[in-house]
Amino acid sequence: MKIATMLQYDGNPRSAADQVTALEKAGLDTVWVAEAYGFDSPTLMGYLAARTETVEIGSAILNIFSRTPGALLQTAAGLDNVTGGRAILGLGASGPQVIEGFHGVPYARPLKRTAEVIDLIRRGLKREPLTGSGEFNLPLDKEHGAVTGLGKPLKLLTKPERDTIPIWVAALGPKNVEQAAEIADGWIPHLFHPEKADRVWGDALRAGGARRSADLGTLQITAGGLVAIGEGPETKAMLDFVRPLFALYVGGMGARGKNFYNDVARAYGYEEAAEKIQDLYLSGKKKEAEAEVPLEWLEAANLVGPESYVKERLAAFAEAGVTHLNAYLFGDDAPRTVEKLKEWTA
Repeated sequence: MKIATMLQYDGNPRSAADQVTALEKAGLDTVWVAEAYGFDSPTLMGYLAARTETVEIGSAILNIFSRTPGALLQTAAGLDNVTGGRAILGLGASGPQVIEGFHGVPYARPLKRTAEVIDLIRRGLKREPLTGSGEFNLPLDKEHGAVTGLGKPLKLLTKPERDTIPIWVAALGPKNVEQAAEIADGWIPHLFHPEKADRVWGDALRAGGARRSADLGTLQITAGGLVAIGEGPETKAMLDFVRPLFALYVGGMGARGKNFYNDVARAYGYEEAAEKIQDLYLSGKKKEAEAEVPLEWLEAANLVGPESYVKERLAAFAEAGVTHLNAYLFGDDAPRTVEKLKEWTA
């Protein structure tokens, strides 16, 4: 199992990059850079590329609506060049509130769009001309909105570092997960409960895997949570630090009926809690919503406790198919924590 982490920054990604260099020396394998509707991911990934030497740098995630396939291809090729072949392209559909609210683009047919984007990027990295008909009509003709009709198929102008880059997909719904298992190099779930993952996504993963090309190899999975190693109640109390994150996603990351994280909570068996969290969060009662996040879920999705307990959680994530433990690391002990995780997963 590889050890990964999400770039943690609070308004100052430059100082966060300092932390990544220390974690790289401790053995960190992968760092993921989020975007959502904050700082763009590629800029920070490029900055990390200049500050690091060995760690893989992945976007988690770039949405498939706000950039054209050509722009995503250019980004992937550019990042792989400046990292010296260490780039991972994490893609996802995001959600209608962000796509239509922040980007002003219709949130339509995300599954079809995802498949076409991945196909175009993969062909583009091999310097094949970008051509397609469907969600993307390349080259654009007058029938589909071209003004001049002068567009022609073009291939990437520069030679990529690699002609294939790992493409990971963030997905939660059964059909999205099934598609990821079929066509992506890796899958990025969120708020992952190892013991309940098969109950929620097992059928989808198996169905997609049955159609998976052997050329893609085994589906990689990154999941995890807060890692805090120690004895006593003060360590367990650190679970409260992630309550706001769970409440945000389950309660506020989407409207009623269109919150994919709330759907996952219900699929895990936390229907009553999911409803309460959403009601409270959307009413502005965020602290009350945080209190309703089930402790069982927090304990299962994170690795907080004595060494023996953290090792048990590592085994549970591995048993669920996780290949990259996405560890949330805080404090000055983070490099030492990475060293321990590397030792225990060797």
